Amino acid sequence: MRLNPTRLNLNEKPKQANFSTALLSPSSMHGGLYAPTKLPKISMRKWLELSALSYEKLAAEIVSMFKFDVDEKIFKNAIKRYKNFDRPNQPVEFKKIDKNLYINELYHGPTRAFKDMALQPFGEILSQLAKKRDENYLIMCATSGDTGPATLKTFANTPNIKVVCLYPDGGTSDVQRLQMTSMKGENLKSIGIKGNFDDAQRALKTLLASQNFKDELAKSNLKLSAANSVNFGRILFQIVYHAYAYSKLIKNGALSKNESFDIIVPSGNFGNALGAYYAKKMGAKINKIKIVSNANNILTEFFTTGTYDLRNKSLIQTISPAMDILISSNVERLLFDKFGAVRTKELMDALTNQKFYKLTKAELESIKEDFEADFCTDKECEAFINEQASKGVIVDPHTATCFKMIDKTRINIITSTADWVKFTPSMLKACGLKAKGELEGLKAFAKAHKQEISPNILELFSTKILHPDVIAKEKIEDKILEWIKK
Repeated sequence: MRLNPTRLNLNEKPKQANFSTALLSPSSMHGGLYAPTKLPKISMRKWLELSALSYEKLAAEIVSMFKFDVDEKIFKNAIKRYKNFDRPNQPVEFKKIDKNLYINELYHGPTRAFKDMALQPFGEILSQLAKKRDENYLIMCATSGDTGPATLKTFANTPNIKVVCLYPDGGTSDVQRLQMTSMKGENLKSIGIKGNFDDAQRALKTLLASQNFKDELAKSNLKLSAANSVNFGRILFQIVYHAYAYSKLIKNGALSKNESFDIIVPSGNFGNALGAYYAKKMGAKINKIKIVSNANNILTEFFTTGTYDLRNKSLIQTISPAMDILISSNVERLLFDKFGAVRTKELMDALTNQKFYKLTKAELESIKEDFEADFCTDKECEAFINEQASKGVIVDPHTATCFKMIDKTRINIITSTADWVKFTPSMLKACGLKAKGELEGLKAFAKAHKQEISPNILELFSTKILHPDVIAKEKIEDKILEWIKK
């Protein structure tokens, strides 16, 4: 299978790319992304077979269906990275928590966030391809809190790879910041910027498209790639865990072969929800993909009205910082899948030039066939955290937003994206607990709710800060080149 650019002019021929090319160089024509035009189809008979497999074997089966140009051995070795998770044979915890309500816990990896599910295997594949080609890469990522630690962890001390992580100073939780600023590895660099996540993501996209920056990297024998979900290599592995959730419903008899379910996704950059959409197109019996935002509810507006409008909007800091995003990159892949590359370029050009676009009535109806959306205030989120904690179900401030969209008459799967330990002050406040500092708060919450704290989280509070830089966003390129040339 080859991937297509998401943006084209009328009558322009697309420059397709193999998976390996798109993985190593994720930017496509006109500043767009790469995406599939067709997806493998999974029959009910095949779903029944998949439901009997372990996560690792199911992942290998689904990835192989894409028939990408990467050696199957590389994919299998990549999937073995799940051995680094809490339970080596079961990286995902799928639980029933109420009548018709399940939770798909995706945060049991080394950095305690769902980003590990994609970035652990992604890192292995990219590093193996670089080694095979005898090439050296600078991998860049912009993060609202979870992508950064997961990217740094997957590439730490990897030959042929250097990594730069951009994060908004003050725009992540303290634990997320500590994970990035204390991460060990001679090939790693974390940089705080004076701005928000959209500024960091905009800087990333600008550098990915900058020939001057690429020329400067070439002087140090480096090529440029990205670990954000602009890279389809990330999306591939995000499809898998939604397919796994469906297979678990089949296995435990919760669904007959003709029944469907809804999946609820806390969404910022939309990659997680896009993975669910692709899983649905491949045959998972998903009825609606329910998108939940926080006070930065631009996705709610888009899926409800068909208008994506950045005018007169500024980012709001909330207790769910990984969702504090206004420019959701992966919506572009949805537009491409629904309306094609020419229309997608029209819409994305309008967003760039006029800071908004509006779908036609027919286009909006097409979107609504698969999606619903709502948003959750911080106050509502705190109430959901407290309510669930009283039932023995501990959810972080991102996962908690999902409870806003539960339909008790249908089977719902909540996509749980992060361990509560990364957001202790918010957890304490929501549950009426107090502590003097974050470490004390961690221990107080864990004791009150009989929770275990991952040792690698506790270690953060006594680890040396290795990456203290916080700079103006205008100085990002210079800072990166300065580090590269040391």
